[in-house]
Amino acid sequence: MQDFFNNVSRYPRYLITFTLGVLYTLVSPLLPLFQRPTTAIATSLLLLSGLAFIAFTLRAMLGLNAAM
Repeated sequence: MQDFFNNVSRYPRYLITFTLGVLYTLVSPLLPLFQRPTTAIATSLLLLSGLAFIAFTLRAMLGLNAAM
């Protein structure tokens, strides 16, 4: 029974490590773009507009718009 709990206690650490690895893999190609102000502004605007597009699309698909 001790081995079972030992194995189960490893899953949260694995989840955190996996999540950090995925985030690092996604962010590392974008880091050189933030070294120059022009590309930093363009990259920031592109990321923000992409997140806004996803948010608006999900709100419309799920019917979460406030009824007035």
